Amino acid sequence: MGFFSKIVFWGKSVIAVTLLSSCALYGVLASIVFSLIGKKHLAQWSTARCFYGVMGFIMGIKINLINGERLNDLPAIFISNHQSELDILMLGRTFPPGCTVTAKKQIKWVPLLGWFMSLSGTLFLDRSSREKAIKVLNDSLANLKKDKRALWIFPEGTRSYSTKLELSAFKKGAFHLAQQGKIQIIPVVVSNTSSIYHPRSGVFNRGTITVKVLEPISTENLKKEDVGDLCNRVHKLMNDELKNIGYSEAIVDTVLPADVIAYNSARRFEDQHRLTADDYEEEIVDLDRSSIHSNGTVVTNPEPTERSSLLKEVI
Repeated sequence: MGFFSKIVFWGKSVIAVTLLSSCALYGVLASIVFSLIGKKHLAQWSTARCFYGVMGFIMGIKINLINGERLNDLPAIFISNHQSELDILMLGRTFPPGCTVTAKKQIKWVPLLGWFMSLSGTLFLDRSSREKAIKVLNDSLANLKKDKRALWIFPEGTRSYSTKLELSAFKKGAFHLAQQGKIQIIPVVVSNTSSIYHPRSGVFNRGTITVKVLEPISTENLKKEDVGDLCNRVHKLMNDELKNIGYSEAIVDTVLPADVIAYNSARRFEDQHRLTADDYEEEIVDLDRSSIHSNGTVVTNPEPTERSSLLKEVI
């Protein structure tokens, strides 16, 4: 990474942290106000939208949301891939009213951000104690169903910072919770954001992140022993969709990770060497007006109907 790219990366990082802190302060105040008027469940949604509006505009990052109407199908447990600090921006655009998140308990003590999350009803999990974490989640089930709310969980457990189009292994907590409460799971797949932000590579670009909300998955008839299969099935579904969505579209201000450069080069190569149906037909007609069927039969001066048949065989 060159000197100029380093300056841009660190400059944008300082701005991003400042914006996050400012919005967290807004979140503290919003949580207090919403609690006083009996609307505490709207605090995280309000703060998330505020952060996306400010951060997205200033940093030049947009979210392309696909099937966003499914986010309003509550109650639900949303699960999505966990990549970097940029996930906060993604949540800012997709977070539905009445939704809350889980976080490791250490975040509770972070100035401003932790205060806001504590006041707004975040579920803090003690990762050193599986029993305590499960109790926190189980205690949230009743309110989740009764009030038709939602819980957003990152089943990978921690940020992956991956530059590859693949998910880390899923933990089963979210799936146990969904099965026990008979609450639907709604997978949310986010394009790989390492092309826009990847601190380990000094990447901080403008661009567009694609977020696709997949079809809800019912847990109504599932038993406890079905949880492992459910977890594996959803992981494969999301992993396949991630490969289909690919990387976020970047406007390069700094650099790109090596995996993204290799991916883009491969795509350009494929595009340059991909023949269209018209190309195939033109080649068939130009072979001295002679062509060969896949079964080896030579056809000389094929008629239009024969050309159509040949085209189907070649393609």
